[in-house]
Amino acid sequence: MKPVWQALAWTGGAVGAAVTGAAVGVVAHSTRASRRGEKGSEPLGTLPADRQSTVVSDDGTPLAVQEIEPADGGPAALTVVLVHGFANDSRSWHFQRRDLPELTDPRVRVVLYDQRGHGRSGSTSKHRSTIEQLGGDLDAVLRATVAEGPVVLAGHSMGGMAIMALAERNPELFRRRVRGVALIATSAGAVGASGLSRPWLSRYNVFTRGLGVVAGWQPSLVEATRRAGGQLSWNLVRQLAFGDRQVGSAVVDLTNDMINGTSVGSVVDFLDTLGAHDRRAALAALRDCEVVVLGGDADRLTPYPHAEAIAAELPGARLVRVDGGGHMVMLERHETVTADLVALVRRVAAVEADPR
Repeated sequence: MKPVWQALAWTGGAVGAAVTGAAVGVVAHSTRASRRGEKGSEPLGTLPADRQSTVVSDDGTPLAVQEIEPADGGPAALTVVLVHGFANDSRSWHFQRRDLPELTDPRVRVVLYDQRGHGRSGSTSKHRSTIEQLGGDLDAVLRATVAEGPVVLAGHSMGGMAIMALAERNPELFRRRVRGVALIATSAGAVGASGLSRPWLSRYNVFTRGLGVVAGWQPSLVEATRRAGGQLSWNLVRQLAFGDRQVGSAVVDLTNDMINGTSVGSVVDFLDTLGAHDRRAALAALRDCEVVVLGGDADRLTPYPHAEAIAAELPGARLVRVDGGGHMVMLERHETVTADLVALVRRVAAVEADPR
């Protein structure tokens, strides 16, 4: 598939505005239904939280937050905050949310939240739909939920960009409290240099501008079109968000549901900030942290060279290349991602125990 068509397909899939033919829908439905009988699958995105709350960001936007304590009831040595990506929500961290609280060496509490305009968090205006604002939201969540103790931040895609925006906004926080950072399938800048073509991430693109106008004028029409094109969208998500064409249908279902749960307005409003994102200079604030940079070599949205570029700015970082991993690597290759997060947590705990 050529890059421009990849971009068009992903934009159509993420926004859900592709107009489908009946024959295509039937084929896609048959493909999806044939994979429903997978064995050993578990319900995804349904894990309970020990505490749910609403954190109000500095501009009044409510953010839906969940906290999970160590499974054995013991005291946590540190807190891991998981920050999801564009057109996803906190359910994207299902496996890491499931497994990290089971650790006993060290014990870990987990905090997750839905970014503004995503999941159960509040909607926002276009001029507040920026990565800079996402950094402020993360700051608000940390102030409200992690009053003390060391912190490890893990961000996927736009979530990684939010961590970089927080480092740009408050570098002192990374010297005092943030001890570890995991940047997963993300980019520090030049998003359009590879993967999604820059024009598709610009409000000046004819397709994007037109979709934004229609979404603002008749949002119900665009949402209805999304529902009509759901089966085509599912196949596009499987092809473009995952590296393995044999990926289980459950994780594709979850990803597709998260995308469909993100309003067209939010998707369009955030495109501009993704295209303008450049926070390579902000990475300097992470040099005192334990850092892992992880990318899949089959990621079509933020290809692996983005991970290499981040690691080049952070000589002490651990760079992990996930063979065959796509953009949704923490779902597709969750064992690898969780193992690297556990290793990061243990490195942080070791430094905390012996700060020399």
